[in-house]
Amino acid sequence: MNMWLKSLALILMLLCSSFIYWRTIGIHNRHYLQATSMIITDSQPIMLETPKESGIFFIETTDRMFPPALVTCSVESAARTYPNKTVYFLMKGLTNEISINLNSNYTALFVLASMNNVKILPLSFEELFKNTPLSSWYQKIDPSKQIYWTHHVSDACRAALVWKYGGIYMDTDVLSLRPVPVEDFLVAEHPQSCSSAVLGFRRHHPFLWDCMVDYVTNYNGDIWGQQGPMLYTRMAAKLCKMPDFANVGDAMCQNFSYLQPKRFYPILYPSWKRYYEKWDNTESVFNLSYGLHFWNYMNREHKEVTAGSNTVAEHLFKNNCPVTYYSLVQRNPS
Repeated sequence: MNMWLKSLALILMLLCSSFIYWRTIGIHNRHYLQATSMIITDSQPIMLETPKESGIFFIETTDRMFPPALVTCSVESAARTYPNKTVYFLMKGLTNEISINLNSNYTALFVLASMNNVKILPLSFEELFKNTPLSSWYQKIDPSKQIYWTHHVSDACRAALVWKYGGIYMDTDVLSLRPVPVEDFLVAEHPQSCSSAVLGFRRHHPFLWDCMVDYVTNYNGDIWGQQGPMLYTRMAAKLCKMPDFANVGDAMCQNFSYLQPKRFYPILYPSWKRYYEKWDNTESVFNLSYGLHFWNYMNREHKEVTAGSNTVAEHLFKNNCPVTYYSLVQRNPS
């Protein structure tokens, strides 16, 4: 009986602490967060299902089950920016044996599972590629012989997901600031190069089908980016002249928008460390941006957001993913 009472007291303390915290940071929007009503327990495991509708897609193509704060922030910021859309986080390492609850070690996933427009789902390459041009390629490929397998299979997944279900794909190092106002779009990294870190199309858009056909036809596992930025650049160039973006506005490429670089790349990759420099309250450079690519691939120094650092990244975390900031940064300082 004493053990039962102690357990009950602990649960009540945790729930009270959670309530006080949500009140403190001012999160009242029921459309994207229900911190205590979506706890996943052993008797209520994550369902092994596929997306049911269009939405915002993030993927983890390795078996990693402990996403860092930047990944969690990216998903949370999308959930806040698009409160009426389902935000999917598909993870290759997820199985029906995984249980996410208050007492588990999956803190980051618990944070995301607490948001009622976020769904954490398993990622099955074979299932995803069914009924697409990628299926025959996947059946023949030997991942152990691919230098950039994690990147290339990720490139395949994003095209298949958006083609099958419709919506927006984002890399897990892209923070959302405000909604993209168009449905069908690619994003320029710079005038002559298209990004694959963010893209959005309606379900069954023919451009993405053509991209998947090109993916298989011109697959080269020895070239990083061949199936990613280079694919979308060459496919867009077939349809329209690549704009120079001399003006502030975006461009059109037949039946989809081609967004100018500042929409997601106000800080280009050679300057990626700026995100970890001091915030000076004059960052008007983000005024035209719908989101920010953190260039985590360049972060070989493993820089992280730290509490009290007063960096650009910390400022962005506090404003765009406060639950992540509190749970994974402030409460767990480096």
